Amino acid sequence: MLYGHIEKYEHRIYHLDKLRNLQDETMGFNSFIPLKFRNTNNKMYKIPEVPLIEDLKNFAVSRIFLDNFPHIKAYWPSIGIENAILAMSFGADDIDGTIDDSTYIYSISGVADAINYNMSEEKLKNYIINAGFIPVERDSFYNPI
Repeated sequence: MLYGHIEKYEHRIYHLDKLRNLQDETMGFNSFIPLKFRNTNNKMYKIPEVPLIEDLKNFAVSRIFLDNFPHIKAYWPSIGIENAILAMSFGADDIDGTIDDSTYIYSISGVADAINYNMSEEKLKNYIINAGFIPVERDSFYNPI
C-alpha cells in the first residue's frame, strides 16, 4: 500500500479493511508492505513527505488491523535502514534483505539507503542484532533457511 501522499486516514483504513477481508477469504498473503510515498523526481514533488512518526503509526495500525497477516514488512529502501529497524518495534517483523537492484524506484526518489542498495549480509545482520533482534535468513515463503 502506497501511503503518505494524497490519501486520508479513511482511505488507508478502507484499503486495510479490503485486504483484511480478502485475507480472511483466501489466506493468500504472506506479508503486507506499507510503501512510503517519496516526492523527489516525480510530478507530485510539491506534496510534502510524511514524517517518521507517521510511518511508525502506519506500521502499528497495520499490525493491529491486519492480525490475520503473518508478516508486516518495513521495506528499508523505502524508509531507510535505521527507520526500518525502528519500525520493528512498531509491528514490523521483516525488513527485507540484501536486495539487488529492485530498489531503483526509491534510489531515483533520493532515498540514501536505496541509492546504496548493495547492503551486505554482515551489515544487515549487525543492524538487526544491535537493535536487539535476531536475524533470520528466510525464503520467499518465510521459511527459515
